[in-house]
Order: sequence, then C-alpha cells, then structure tokens
Amino acid sequence: MPENILEMKDITKIYGNGVYANKEITFNVKRGEIHALMGENGAGKSTLMKVLFGIESLDGGTIFFDNKDVTHKSPQEIIKAGIGMVHQHFMLINSLKVYENVILGMEPRKGISTNIEKSIKLVKDIADKYNLKVNPNEIVDNLSVGIKQKVEILKVLARNAKLLILDEPTAVLTPQETQELFEQLLLLKNNGHTIIFISHKIREVMQICDRVTVIRGGKLVKTIETKTSNENEISRLMVGRDVILEMNKKPAKFGEIVLDVKDLEYTDEFNRKKLDGVSFKLHKGQILGVAGVEGNGQNELADCIFGLNNSKGQIKFNGADISSHSIMKRREDGVSYIPEDRITTGLAQNALVWQNLIIDRIDSDSIHSYKCLDNKKIRAFAKDRINEFQILCKDQNHETGMLSGGNMQKIVVAREMSSNPKLLLANQPTRGIDVGANEFIWNKLIDYRDKGVAILLISADLNEILELSDSIMVMFEGEITAFFEDSKQVSEEELGQYMLGLKKQKRDV
Repeated sequence: MPENILEMKDITKIYGNGVYANKEITFNVKRGEIHALMGENGAGKSTLMKVLFGIESLDGGTIFFDNKDVTHKSPQEIIKAGIGMVHQHFMLINSLKVYENVILGMEPRKGISTNIEKSIKLVKDIADKYNLKVNPNEIVDNLSVGIKQKVEILKVLARNAKLLILDEPTAVLTPQETQELFEQLLLLKNNGHTIIFISHKIREVMQICDRVTVIRGGKLVKTIETKTSNENEISRLMVGRDVILEMNKKPAKFGEIVLDVKDLEYTDEFNRKKLDGVSFKLHKGQILGVAGVEGNGQNELADCIFGLNNSKGQIKFNGADISSHSIMKRREDGVSYIPEDRITTGLAQNALVWQNLIIDRIDSDSIHSYKCLDNKKIRAFAKDRINEFQILCKDQNHETGMLSGGNMQKIVVAREMSSNPKLLLANQPTRGIDVGANEFIWNKLIDYRDKGVAILLISADLNEILELSDSIMVMFEGEITAFFEDSKQVSEEELGQYMLGLKKQKRDV
C-alpha cells in the first residue's frame, strides 16, 4: 500500500477579491500517523480542510485519498470515502440520546422503524473497542464537554472513517481529560486510523503528533518530525519570528477593591441553577483567573456582572451597588467585556470592521464633532486599532463575517481594551487565536494590570490561567470550589482535580 493515505498537491484557492487563501500547498499525510496542521489565524488551515471536504471548490491542484482521486467530490462522497471530522463546536442534537446522535442518517432498520437494539449495540461495540466510555442511552444535554467529544468521535467511527480530522480537540478539556483523549487517539492510531490534529497548543502537538505541517500566509512553510524539533522552532515557523511562550511579569501591586460579588445566584430559563452563592473580591491591579470545565457557571458569572442576566445577590463596583444598572451604565462606569461567544454576543458579522470597533462608543465625544459622527475621527480610530491589534483585513470597510474566527476575536478584544476600562471581564480572550496574537494579547493584559485595571480572566486554557493570573478561583457546578490568593500555590494537575469536583476547599469570604 502507498505510504501516504492523503496527498493534496499544489492546492490553490482564490477568493473573489483576488486573495489567495491557499497557494500551491502540498500536504501529505502518512498512513497510521498523527499529523498536526498548524498556522496563524488566516493562514489557510480551515480553507485547506474545506477544500479536502468538498465544501470549497478548487482553483488548482489535486487530492488523492487512499489511492483514489477525490479532487472534485462532494462532502457526502468524502465521508463515504472514509474521511471524518470532529469539529471544535460540537454538531450534536442535545435533546437526543447518545446512540440517536451516532446513528443519525444511517439508522439500522427493523421493518419501517429504527432497530433500537442494533443501534445501541453498534455504539457500544465501537465504544468498547476504542475505550470511549459512553452510555448509549444518556441524553446528550446531560453529558460533560469531554463525553460529548467522545460522542463526536463515535459518530465518525460509526461511518467507518479511516482518516479523522480533529479541530482544536483539547480547547475545552481539563488536563486529565486531555490525557485520556490522547490515550484514545493513540489507541485509534494503533488500530490503523490516521489523524489530522489541528491545534494552537504547541506543547500538546509535541506530545501526541508524529509530524507537523506549518502554513503561513496561505503557503506551505515546512513539514517536520516532532522528535527532531522543539516548541521554539514550531512557533517561529508559524509566526516568522521568535515568540515568548512564557510570561515573566512583575509581581502584582493590589490596590483597593474594584469588584465585590456577594451571594450571587442565577437560575436559567430552564430552571437550572447556574450560580449558587458565588462570593469573591477583585482588586485594582489584579488578574483573577477563573478555571473550570465549560458549563460550570463561568459564562453566567461574567454575563451577570456585565448585566446580561438578571441575578440575585449583590454586585459592587468601586463601592457602589450596580446590581440593577443597565449594560450602558456599567460601560459608562468603566466595565468592559470580552464575551465567550464572539459570534452571538461579541459582534455583528454583517457589519463592517469599523462599525464593530465603535459600536460601544457610538455616543462618545471621541468620534463626534458638533454632535455629529465624524467620519475622519472614526476612520483614524479604526485604522489605529487595526494596526495595533494586527487585524488581518483588506481595510476598515471589510465585512466582519468574511474574516477568520481569530481576526473576528481580535476586533472584539481591540474594541473592549481600547475603552479605558477600570474592570475588564475577559472571557476566553485568546480562543481561536494563533501563537503570535496570543502573545500580543497576553502582554496587553499584563500591561493593563500594571496600569491598575482589575481583570477577571475566564479561560479554558489552564496554561493561560497559570501564566497570567495573580490569583485563581475554580468553579464547579455553579460554586467556587477553590480559591488561591497566589497562583503559584497550585499546579495544573491539582487545578484539574478541583475542576472535576474531585477536591473542594472550605472557604470563608
């Protein structure tokens, strides 16, 4: 059999504005390897995978999979050929059971009905073979993030995929869940499967992958073996320069209390308690990191502080109770918010870049002259933010929805950080951001802290929490299960135990 299971040769994709998303990229994947695909946001990784799946048409090049030409095949034909993808944002129907999600569209029949017994056995057999511990009869909505990911992998395996593409698979996992996933991926590899591992986390790539292909500016930079490389070389290939992977920040100088949250409670529209008696204090010049598996109240906490949710309890900002204040009033007082979901909450995709950059200050004197919007001031402001935050776009009139996810994130970060905040709620500020932009935003957060801004940092990336935070609190099932005044007091592994509810501190607030 040929050594390569996938051969993409001279792949070229040009968008209508004449921009090369991919330019003569050759990407080969060996049979039975775990191969990392890396690059900055907008480098062309997603486009390359969309071309492979038949979602995007080719402007040049050929694709051979398992020694067959699949250059112009549809997504359905690609899946049938043996390629499957596990998306970063899960494609599951939460109201259905596990087995119903896995067999959807390929249901075994018993007369005119679905053969439920055969369906459950199919899922159970695959789960047992690859050590994917999942209850086939459980409702998906009741599952943790880590288990949902296993269901996505089961869906792909049930369709006999030989090549699995995993898009940022560890973005929402604890260290323990990440190690468990890696064990399962190695088991898949040992059983003859091939894996493309798309990730920004260089340390994980070095741990699990055999080879790495780096793309920059729509072009192939290099394919290297991980055993002969290191983190610094890979980051340099991605960005084109040396990148600092660890922060050497000055000790924090805490000032007065900026945010004082007491007995905060929130119940969602389905009568589920998302926050249960949350109390903590955040000081001027302090970064307080919030660690937790997604879905344990972190997002609701940030939304309540910003005024997006109606909560019980007390929220004090600079000594004043703002629990009943509007979002606009909180913004005027100096609260900024980088939301977890940039698409739903952070920006308007059909708006232009400059419109998203100024939407929070539409009434500000800084962009007005004689009580009218001043286009010259707006253009200057937008241009400065685009340059400062390295937003890759044609110009400020570029439609936001046409940008990569990472560049959309930069727009949100640029807007919120340029509003001179006293309190910055940073919820997943570097999600989907490449290593170069990640370094830039980390430095910005530290700079703002040193200028006296109080920062509440919520992140699924424990390395980010540990590198940036002065203090850390852990959330589990809507409660604060641990608080560390000094972030150096706790390791990544111990944080994972609190995040999974295996350990819990007694604390007085």
